[in-house]
Amino acid sequence: MQNQNEVVKDDKVEECGNSSAECDPSFQQEEEESAKVPYVADKEPLSSLSAEYKAGSPILLQKIKILENQYIAIRRTRGDGNCFFRSFMFSYLEHILESQDRAEVDRIKANVETCRKTLQNLGYTDFTFADFFALFLEQLDDILQGSEEESISYEELVNRSRDQSVSDYIVMFFRFVTAGEIRTRAEFFEPFITGNTTVDQFCKTSVEPMGEESDHIHITALSDALGVAIRVVYLDRSSCDSGGVTVNHHDFVPVGTTNEKEVGASAPFITLLYRPGHYDILYPKPPCKVLDNVEK
Repeated sequence: MQNQNEVVKDDKVEECGNSSAECDPSFQQEEEESAKVPYVADKEPLSSLSAEYKAGSPILLQKIKILENQYIAIRRTRGDGNCFFRSFMFSYLEHILESQDRAEVDRIKANVETCRKTLQNLGYTDFTFADFFALFLEQLDDILQGSEEESISYEELVNRSRDQSVSDYIVMFFRFVTAGEIRTRAEFFEPFITGNTTVDQFCKTSVEPMGEESDHIHITALSDALGVAIRVVYLDRSSCDSGGVTVNHHDFVPVGTTNEKEVGASAPFITLLYRPGHYDILYPKPPCKVLDNVEK
């Protein structure tokens, strides 16, 4: 695992012209196809990934076989530039729904309040972000089982994640949290911002607007701000120096968390699959149970 104080840079495709359509004539068609995908799709067996790359690169097919040994399912998200935040959103809320971890909800609520104060101290007016914060906190309350009312169902969580009025608001919540963290720690993030762009300009053009893609800067900032560890698994054509094929991953462990050692010792409960320009959700296989009568 790399040092948690480092921001890892991805290889990026160079831009040409002023729009994606100028770079690729099929851009509009791809955009239309993307719009047919739900913001958050149904869970699929990982074999669907193999079928997708059936006639593709041999290296990718080998890597997918490796993934099939470790992961049981994938949940795709719409490729609209918000896929990282939407993947994080659903994966985190799904974890809370399944675990009913009140301590985790109390912890993240405290971090959310810190993020609110951070934005206020940076000069953001409350009306620009208050609704986004309120809706995220509302989802947490609805997911936890109360003393009188039951939590929302899994189906309702999926429906809300596909409802633009809910899903986009929570994405904006994450974008403001990310921007606040980057601005607050400007000296740390500035060296990783390319193109002679200032931290302020980067946040205004590449973090806060909907539809802007995320990279390691965004992931690091969101993980640190909310105190949530994230594992990103990379499906690309790279191979190791020894000539073998391996699947690389990077764990983003929040800086300064009280349980940093424990988080680093085990896989984060949020696992995302990164393919150049896109993030989906991965579901690890459950650990094998050890039989009591096995000889030691």
